[in-house]
Amino acid sequence: EGNEPGDSTKITYRELLHKVCQFANILCSQGVKKGDRVSIYLPMILELVIAMLACARIGALHSVVFAGFSADSLCERILDCGCSLLIT
Repeated sequence: EGNEPGDSTKITYRELLHKVCQFANILCSQGVKKGDRVSIYLPMILELVIAMLACARIGALHSVVFAGFSADSLCERILDCGCSLLIT
């Protein structure tokens, strides 16, 4: 369920696994590997969960940044964790 009361999406475990594997392959093609740090800057949508699980699947550490933060706040968090990729 999303932020709004009427926002909801249904997905099967098989569909979720397929999307997570696809996104994990995209991360790998971007040079992300085990131990790398990735920041995720997304609202409460299905793609947020997919990105988190894809990072876990390849062994990359992820940091979720609340989508309401300003650009300066996001920049500080990126620099603090030393992330190699930002997912928006």
